[in-house]
Amino acid sequence: MFPLRRKVRIETERLILRPPAHSDFRAWVALRQASAEFLVPWEPSWSPDHLTRRSFTNRVYWAQRSIAGGSAVPLFLIRREDMALLGAITLDNIQRGPAQAGTLGYWIGEKFARQGYMREAIEALVHHAFETRGLSRIQAACLAENAASRGLLEKCGFKYEGVAQSYLQINGRWRNHVLYANLRSDRRGRVPLGAGLSA
Repeated sequence: MFPLRRKVRIETERLILRPPAHSDFRAWVALRQASAEFLVPWEPSWSPDHLTRRSFTNRVYWAQRSIAGGSAVPLFLIRREDMALLGAITLDNIQRGPAQAGTLGYWIGEKFARQGYMREAIEALVHHAFETRGLSRIQAACLAENAASRGLLEKCGFKYEGVAQSYLQINGRWRNHVLYANLRSDRRGRVPLGAGLSA
């Protein structure tokens, strides 16, 4: 049995992954605002109060409760060299019992994309999930046309598993998503890069 971790801090070569703090508010708002056009096509619609301090405060409290309760691990990506906030990654919907699984979600600011930061974060959090939390399966989903995210997941060892119909509301519309999974002991072969593109 793996104990709950009430404090989480994961360090990689270039990053510190840690829970959001109240002091991150200004940096988070600035990054989300600057990256809105880049992020909106791939995310659920932002609520009218999305960028308010109250909404962010609720986000911080949710992160604290989720980590303490073992239901999720929400982390911010902080660049070690200058302590800049780059984005966020969350291991959510953690299931125990026979499943021992969780769901991965992430976003990164536009100016930090395609520099290997999110790959570093995903690999570190997956390792933490398997080795520290004892999970067996990590799931992730993205829009079929999101080639960057699909490529990233595949580089991180995730395998394509199929299509989920009307999986999430993205930018105001119910959208199909392609499903990927990373297994602690994965003996599956590679799948064609184009799989699921017609979804």
